[in-house]
Amino acid sequence: MAAHRLWINFALTAWLCGALGDAPADAQTQSVPTVAAPPQQMTPSGVPANYPATDAATYPSLMTGASPAPALPPYGSVPPAIAPSAANGAGGVFGPSLTGGPAGPSAPNAAGPLYTPNLSPDATAASQPLDPNNFVERTLNGDEPWSWQILPTGLMYKTYLAGIRESRLGSQLVYQRGQGALLDSTIGGRVGLLRFGTDNDLWPQGWQLDVEAAAFPELDADRNLVECDYQAGFPLTTRQGPWEMKFGYLHYCSHIGDLYLLANPGFHRINYVRDSIVWGLAVYLNPDFRLYSEASWAFHVDGGAEPWEFKFGAEFSPAEPTGPAGAPFLALHGHLRQVNDFGGNVTVQTGWQWRGRTGHLLRLGLQYFNGMSEQTQFYDRSEQQMGGGLWYDF
Repeated sequence: MAAHRLWINFALTAWLCGALGDAPADAQTQSVPTVAAPPQQMTPSGVPANYPATDAATYPSLMTGASPAPALPPYGSVPPAIAPSAANGAGGVFGPSLTGGPAGPSAPNAAGPLYTPNLSPDATAASQPLDPNNFVERTLNGDEPWSWQILPTGLMYKTYLAGIRESRLGSQLVYQRGQGALLDSTIGGRVGLLRFGTDNDLWPQGWQLDVEAAAFPELDADRNLVECDYQAGFPLTTRQGPWEMKFGYLHYCSHIGDLYLLANPGFHRINYVRDSIVWGLAVYLNPDFRLYSEASWAFHVDGGAEPWEFKFGAEFSPAEPTGPAGAPFLALHGHLRQVNDFGGNVTVQTGWQWRGRTGHLLRLGLQYFNGMSEQTQFYDRSEQQMGGGLWYDF
């Protein structure tokens, strides 16, 4: 049976192969559409009129080798692509609109030079130089990012210009009624330790921790030390737009000079000390004019000192970098103390200043002082002084 099945399968396979072999030739092959091969190069005679020619004779520099480029005409001899607008105002400063719509600087398709060579007459005339008096305004109107900064440059809460007991570098030669000529100096400064705010030296915004320290020696006409006060503190300061604030700790103490004691054996030396919490607030009515006030409460006092003190004042001082020419300044400062039954003194300064791009300030001017002495060994003595000085604020 197996042999019979094998022979039957072989016969059927042979019959199918024969039947396929007898099929017509056109039925065995399917017609495939053919596409003529594109010519490798069109002859010049067959090129349409609006096509560029492709023969070598038309482009010898491309086919047979490079040729020198033609010389460019001078800038002034190149005609403009579009003539300037007419005097009737159609097109404004940028020429007529290419689409027939509104013309002028606001037109979306306003015509203008596609290329203006650097330092060409048109480029020089069209350039807008940086205004040197826009540093503060740009900061006030901008949105600068805040970041953490160690040892930043610039102060958020500026020192009081006419404040005699401010941490800075300075010296003033004054004439004091009943004492003669005196040299009052300040040796110190205030700098930033840590900031979270803008990276702006001249007008920073944000929060900043400062450190300050200063000595305030007073020398008489013979250059002998009369008295020296000292202060040191850590104010936390902030500036938000035109507002400034500080809050911190301040230590203040006073020491009499040895030579003064020898010359005045009957003088009773005191150990004047204040450890206080200070809070100050200032506002800029404009970038050049500031009003401020400050309250100080001492949690530890000695030598006759009392807890409360108040300061206030007004300043006109251009905030922008001044350049070599400088600019005028005017400052008024008042200081009231509980130890003087909330009396105190007033200081007026005026003169010329120079401000750098980091905010550092150099001033040269005149000073008038009237009231109770800022030399706290003599806190109960009234003084009147006139003179001039040189001050440098960080």
